[in-house]
Amino acid sequence: MKSSKYYVRKIHRYLGVFIGIQFFLWTIGGLYFAWTNINEIRGKHLIHEDDVLIIKNNMKSPDEVLRMNQIAPSTVKEIKLSSLFFESYYFVEVNDNMMLINSATGKIRDSISELDARKIAVKKLKKNIPIRNIEYVTNKNIDQHFQYRGGMLPAWAVELDDDSNTVLYICALRGTLERVRTKEWRIFDFLWMLHIMDFDERDNINNSILRGFSILGLITIMSGFVLFFQSSPTFRKLFKQKST
Repeated sequence: MKSSKYYVRKIHRYLGVFIGIQFFLWTIGGLYFAWTNINEIRGKHLIHEDDVLIIKNNMKSPDEVLRMNQIAPSTVKEIKLSSLFFESYYFVEVNDNMMLINSATGKIRDSISELDARKIAVKKLKKNIPIRNIEYVTNKNIDQHFQYRGGMLPAWAVELDDDSNTVLYICALRGTLERVRTKEWRIFDFLWMLHIMDFDERDNINNSILRGFSILGLITIMSGFVLFFQSSPTFRKLFKQKST
């Protein structure tokens, strides 16, 4: 009859090979996370800080603006003051509709055009980086822009002609820069996906795959401890002395 040491060793060996691949990926990801600058990952080194809000004497109150556009206050989910092209606007979210309303005139602004998106991108960039392409992103083509998942739609994807293949995502409804995606971010995102083992949304750390591998990892470690105590001459002597 084979001893318990044989079975523990066998379990440890096969689990070690299986779980070792994931341990290796966790280590690679951890090294990348620890040795990179998170501000560069987020592209903050390329972008100016948020614009200062422009406050003018002729601004209308939010209540007046809502009244002018026949918007019932009870239907408003959110209203914020923002700046765009040296003008102040109220960003108003009503049910599933979002709009920019000029704070001085009370008129609803058209959504951000491609030319507007280009101007916003140039204004936000710290360096003069050429624009390679601009694409309008909606629910129909969001799969081609996985790096913008969860972002407000529609949006403009402004691709820059630089070494990092940087893409700026500008919300077409409010004219705000929502995401900066660089080559470094894509590496981070890929390693993060492997790290938390969420291959779809990449933000669910409570998924069943990660839980399963965590349990297998714990079993692998515990079986290693058991093998150590079983194979150690010192501990075997102690156990023999206690048994006698």
